Amino acid sequence: MRALVIDDSRATRAILSRILQSLGFSTADAADGQLALTWLADHGPVDLALVDWNMPVLDGLSFLKIVRANPAYASMKLLMVTTESDLDRMIAALEAGADEYAMKPFTAGVIREKLELLGMEMPGALTGGVA
Repeated sequence: MRALVIDDSRATRAILSRILQSLGFSTADAADGQLALTWLADHGPVDLALVDWNMPVLDGLSFLKIVRANPAYASMKLLMVTTESDLDRMIAALEAGADEYAMKPFTAGVIREKLELLGMEMPGALTGGVA
């Protein structure tokens, strides 16, 4: 499973990448939506993209709309991970093609729960029992 983390914060990209890697994903990252589109054009679709809303060059909402308009990326799951908490913003993101929406600050548990809601298989995740 491949994931692309798109956020202008290097720290957030690192944290999300670490969480995803612990769940069995291989990860790549991009600092804005335009760099993410370039990465996708070069490497092909990923299984999952985690997308920040507020980024320079190309924001997350615009990224969602562009990706959802391209049939080559139809199977990608898109999770918006943002500080935007206004209900209208959440609705706009879902209408633009986000499959789920997570608020910052987040925990590893929240990200895992969102991926489970999306039906994502997490080969590296512990299943059941107490670790």
